[in-house]
Amino acid sequence: MTARFHLGIALDGAGWHPAAWREPDARPDELFDLAYWVDLVQIAESAGIDLVTFEDAFGLQSAGFGGVDDRRDEVRGRLDALLLATAIAPHTTRIGLVPTVTTTHTEPFHVGTATATLDYVSEGWGGWRVQVSGRAHEAAHVGRRSFLALDPAAVVAGTDPAQTALIEELFGEAADTVEVARRLWDSWEDHAVIRDVPTGRFLDRDKVHYIDFAGDSFTVKGPSITPRPPQGQPVVFALAHQKVPYELATAAADIVGITPKDDAHLGRILGELADAAKVVIRTAPEPLRVWSEAVVLIEDSREEAQAVLARLDAVHKATYTSDTVILADTAANVAAQLLAWQAAGLDGVRLRPARLPADLVRISTEVVPLLAAAGVLDRPADAATLRARLGLGVPENRYATPQPTANDLIGSARS
Repeated sequence: MTARFHLGIALDGAGWHPAAWREPDARPDELFDLAYWVDLVQIAESAGIDLVTFEDAFGLQSAGFGGVDDRRDEVRGRLDALLLATAIAPHTTRIGLVPTVTTTHTEPFHVGTATATLDYVSEGWGGWRVQVSGRAHEAAHVGRRSFLALDPAAVVAGTDPAQTALIEELFGEAADTVEVARRLWDSWEDHAVIRDVPTGRFLDRDKVHYIDFAGDSFTVKGPSITPRPPQGQPVVFALAHQKVPYELATAAADIVGITPKDDAHLGRILGELADAAKVVIRTAPEPLRVWSEAVVLIEDSREEAQAVLARLDAVHKATYTSDTVILADTAANVAAQLLAWQAAGLDGVRLRPARLPADLVRISTEVVPLLAAAGVLDRPADAATLRARLGLGVPENRYATPQPTANDLIGSARS
């Protein structure tokens, strides 16, 4: 049996190329309209895409780790990702909705209840992309803490002890937030709500539990105000680029998104993930799924795709770069790359369309059928939730009282 390969789409603005909003078929006047986002998600859903993600941050979009840049020719501003996903949910039935939620300035209790609410509204198709914020100007928006300015090169090289310590603090806090959310999701047993009108008992209080979390940055008593979500625990996705984020993802996420530049880089990343697995204790309920990331721009020939990319760069007056590979090519060659990743053992890919809706449409109508023909897109016919669609089971509730077995009852009756 051919291993399944899963597909996600990273939705952001008018696309991931900064000049995409100036394309003739772009819809920049609709970026803050719910209908625009519903339309994009429904295109992906109709094609059989497994999930979509929504970008978010505590500050305006900007290049690099520094403050807000002074460019006025790029998309700036976005809708709140979690609220947007929740608003879209009633318009979809079988696609995962995974908003970015920043852990650095957000109360863990609110993260747990809000993502549980998304899972209810979407009827079991909710997720959460974990993100930290190390930007000083974003911290200033909240005003509870201040950060030193991060130097990306020093962060990657690990040559500045202060910056390394900050990164470890932020990701340690994120790991604690994921743990708190998972505990809050479990804090109500599945049958805690009994709604027994004759006795007047709405809730079985014995099935609602304190979580009593105590970490380095916060403590959370619990229980949640929201009953256990339909999936038990919504899907947790973490994008990672280096050692500390790899450790967070390896310990706590259901899916890690990695950013290879080429095959050799992919091999090194997989080695670093394996190293991370040796030094952390995995708390997530199932083995980690590894997805690649890729920016995609699709035309009828590689030459045309490269020409469009060059034209967009010229409009933008700068060469577009990304933290991951940029596939400006034909649908067949993009599909071939995805199949090569699948053969290399990856579980899926999150594609970042360079232009919206153009590249999303070409992924949906050209790349997906090629993958389906290759036999890697079979899904469980009865998958009624995102976890089921991705082959993830419903996690056991850590607080649930074990139910007596038939033998227990027989033994009890004879004693």
